[in-house]
Amino acid sequence: MSSPSTKRPRDASDDGETSTSVKTTQNQESTLKLQVEKENSTTSTTTAIPTNFNDLSLSSQTMKAIEKMGFESLTPVQARTIPPLMAGRDVLGAAKTGSGKTLAFLIPAIELLYSLKFKPRNGTGIIVITPTRELALQIFGVVRELMEFHSQTFGIVIGGANRRQEAEKLMKGVNILIATPGRLLDHLQNTKGFIFKNLKALIIDEADRILEIGFEDEMKQIIRILPNEDRQSMLFSATQTTKVEDLARISLRKGPLFINVESEKDTSTADGLEQGYVVCDSDKRFLLLFSFLKRNQKRKSLSFYSSCNSVKYYAELLNYIDLPVLELHGKQKQQKRTNTFFEFCNADKGILVCTDVAARGLDIPAVDWIVQFDPPDDPRDYIHRVGRTARGTKGKGKSLMFLTPNELGFLRYLKAAKVPLNEYEFPTNKIANVQSQLEKLIKSNYYLHQTAKDGYRSYLQAYASHSLKTVYQIDKLDLAKVAKSYGFSIPPKVNITIGASGKTDKTNTKRRKTNNQRH
Repeated sequence: MSSPSTKRPRDASDDGETSTSVKTTQNQESTLKLQVEKENSTTSTTTAIPTNFNDLSLSSQTMKAIEKMGFESLTPVQARTIPPLMAGRDVLGAAKTGSGKTLAFLIPAIELLYSLKFKPRNGTGIIVITPTRELALQIFGVVRELMEFHSQTFGIVIGGANRRQEAEKLMKGVNILIATPGRLLDHLQNTKGFIFKNLKALIIDEADRILEIGFEDEMKQIIRILPNEDRQSMLFSATQTTKVEDLARISLRKGPLFINVESEKDTSTADGLEQGYVVCDSDKRFLLLFSFLKRNQKRKSLSFYSSCNSVKYYAELLNYIDLPVLELHGKQKQQKRTNTFFEFCNADKGILVCTDVAARGLDIPAVDWIVQFDPPDDPRDYIHRVGRTARGTKGKGKSLMFLTPNELGFLRYLKAAKVPLNEYEFPTNKIANVQSQLEKLIKSNYYLHQTAKDGYRSYLQAYASHSLKTVYQIDKLDLAKVAKSYGFSIPPKVNITIGASGKTDKTNTKRRKTNNQRH
């Protein structure tokens, strides 16, 4: 299969949508009513913005670690955030994933503990709260590298890990703690000997995501428990919502510095990212996916799906037909997720099929392709998915999104969110025509047949639960064609959960409004 050819960008008039009202999800500063000091005050205009880590007057231990990690130049968010944080300011940062914000908040935190000569007996001086276990592990890995030449201790507490072992480490003294909200609250309330009275800095990363997945109450309880006297706080969020503003109000001191690196950019995605989409009927989607992944199996690709069951099915299928892939989704046990994540991180090539559990904040090295096989829920999810590639100051990468002809209205929303896209075309004679073999395999293999049926059902539930109902209309799906992408010659009868009542509907012709757990 040859490389895709690029057509002209599709204009909004081409997308089949007649409505002119477009809801944009990238409204950063206009929704922010919190009393903040904007960065363009005299504090930033009278001082030259640093360009290299050498300009920051860091400790020799931290500089040695940064040099060993291979970093020299600062990203914009690092250049604008590290100096005020090292000066003791509270910061509210609007930065998208891949911007380098992890180093932006970790370096000042580590320098603070170093200057205070923290010892294990002093307990926890820095807490970093993050929404997911994978992101916590990611940040923990960066902390480990940055702390190589420092004497302070560091640790991690996350759901799914051994709580007793975590408690034992906390009682010995963990100076820098990375945590997910639920497990942190558990230890704050129940672990005797966990010393946090000397807390000097609180970092909340991916605040919007923390709130989106239902940790609002836990965060409020955590903020109430933690000491706030002389505590520096930093809150980072890709989007500024009312709930993020409320969290900032209770966690940050009055008049925090608001830094929005992205507001000056013409696009919402990384500069080194080539983005495209392909228009494909439902029955040809898997054939194109298989051909594309097979062609690019010597590269590193992330492929996104809308449900855990779809990931499980396509992972089983692709591995069965000798296209090796790894899978990552929310139904896996934590140890399996952790092992898979690090295996893919350390690989030079390979394919990871996943749900959006992997789409936010994770820094996976050198990803060549982001493939969005199932469409994202909205432009914000699209941006988070493609944020897995073209990371850092010189990052390069490509993304490909699959759309059916009925889904082209999504392009209007992406255009409003400042996402530049080109249409790709794939030569039809290069697409593997393995449909008949696929249908025979699914019919004859009991296990694959069951996982295919589960994947098909979950795909329909996810489709019905899309927030953009004007674009993703389940009553416009050709179910016979959708079934073919799961290897069925005839659509199977499946039970679909309807709404909050939990009632079920046994087939496929009515429009369904459903709730679906995607992770």
